[in-house]
Amino acid sequence: MIDYTTVEVIKGALIYAAEEMGISLKKSAYSPNIKERMDHSCALFSHKRELIAQAEHIPVHLGSMALAIKLGLEEHEGELNQGDMLLLNDPYISGTHLPDLTLIAPIFHDERIIG
Repeated sequence: MIDYTTVEVIKGALIYAAEEMGISLKKSAYSPNIKERMDHSCALFSHKRELIAQAEHIPVHLGSMALAIKLGLEEHEGELNQGDMLLLNDPYISGTHLPDLTLIAPIFHDERIIG
């Protein structure tokens, strides 16, 4: 059994990772929507496509993000390898309007997606 302190440390590390994803995105973005308005969201999902950590950005994106991850990974099941990414821009599954993009970067261990 994991104690409460360990759970909090792991939770903090996962949230920090999501926050760092947002910092990297902001630094590399050309769009003022991201750089100035901070109109983006970053999150980590489990291998079961369940949200496990999110950054404090704009949480409205997380609803469409969960569906985009589920459908994007299902469509490319067995095709993805370490280092592959999916970039989605389908307003029906991955966003609410044209500027919304969803970037999926699967995490692998022993050739299996773990996150």
